[in-house]
Amino acid sequence: MKKILIAVAILSASSILSANQTARQSKYHLPIEIGHQWTDFNPGFINFKITSPGTKGAEIYQKIVTDPDKYITDNARRVVQTLYFSPSDSIPNIDTINYVVRAFDGISYKSGGGNTVQIDYSTDWIEKSFVENDTLKLDYETRGVIYHELTHAFQLEPKGCGEYDGKSPYWAFIEGTADAVRVACGCFDQDFNSNDRPRGGSWMNGYRTLGYFLYWMQLNKDKDFIKKFNASALQVIPWSFDGAMKHILGDKPENSIENLWNEYQIAVGDKK
Repeated sequence: MKKILIAVAILSASSILSANQTARQSKYHLPIEIGHQWTDFNPGFINFKITSPGTKGAEIYQKIVTDPDKYITDNARRVVQTLYFSPSDSIPNIDTINYVVRAFDGISYKSGGGNTVQIDYSTDWIEKSFVENDTLKLDYETRGVIYHELTHAFQLEPKGCGEYDGKSPYWAFIEGTADAVRVACGCFDQDFNSNDRPRGGSWMNGYRTLGYFLYWMQLNKDKDFIKKFNASALQVIPWSFDGAMKHILGDKPENSIENLWNEYQIAVGDKK
């Protein structure tokens, strides 16, 4: 009888551990599948460097990203398939992606322009993200960061609506689209009740505030909304949020940015 009880106890403990692991894995989305038409897409030459090799963050990064060239290339393909309909679309031609893992105070940023871009990723941030020794969490965060920065490499840029100044429609478009791609690729929680989604605010706040709105539009208004929103940068000149919404959904009063934002805020429970 005692042996049976012990066996039951071991089985129960094993079941709990397995359930906890499954729950933890389900919290972090696996990488989305790369569509067949994108499997041969060339995002450019990957020039990967670790310039702070003695840091703990660099050591951790090398353990979770064992093949940086493939990792960056595959995630670039996930980004472009979220932004574009096909490889024949007007995708910025990137010859080289310089990807640098180094120590600095921050998270990550994209620099450069034209055919060459650089993305820097902070070893300090890697260490902070790994504070609980949770490899799945760090992989989830690292993929999310690279989705955001690679969007900046491959997204289109709207014309006649300001500059990258932290307040213009241009700035909101750039940062909001990057976080919309991150949400759509599953590296922000896709549950609108999640703490990942900022409450209230305005579409002009960019980043996640706009990103979740664009993702909601894709779920509720047009299954290709993020692609069409990105394409509107070439089709609506001078560009505006109102012009883009009506270009995509039809020139009707209910499709104004104000009405759509209000509808979204009510739907997600931020407004009654």
